[in-house]
Amino acid sequence: MLEIGIKGTSELVVTENLLANQVGSGLVAVYATPMMIAGIEGTAAASVADALEPGQTTVGCHMNVSHVSATPAGMKVHFETELTAVSSNGKMLTFRVAAYDEAGLIGEGEHQRAVVWKERFEEKAQAKRKEA
Repeated sequence: MLEIGIKGTSELVVTENLLANQVGSGLVAVYATPMMIAGIEGTAAASVADALEPGQTTVGCHMNVSHVSATPAGMKVHFETELTAVSSNGKMLTFRVAAYDEAGLIGEGEHQRAVVWKERFEEKAQAKRKEA
């Protein structure tokens, strides 16, 4: 059952393939903002996965995050998420999110995920090929 207060954490080491100049999001050799966001999303998704019905998953639908400090390759990054709101129909989840490297805060904000039926969601996406 989805309950406000569910927390998630994860950690990674920033490798060369996660740098902005490697993923196409900039020219500098620091941890890329899109990679930070992917870490936040993965942490939030994993934190609520066990509370969903079999066949359900969550998909990211909104991100409002500031990337406030650069992180070089080789440093550890730690993600923290907390479920702060569940819509009345149980389909929209809001998380407070933060990312830290070994020196302190590198990103923070809010993230929303939608609860979906995985198979139906993927079928709908694939059906777009026929419409195009």
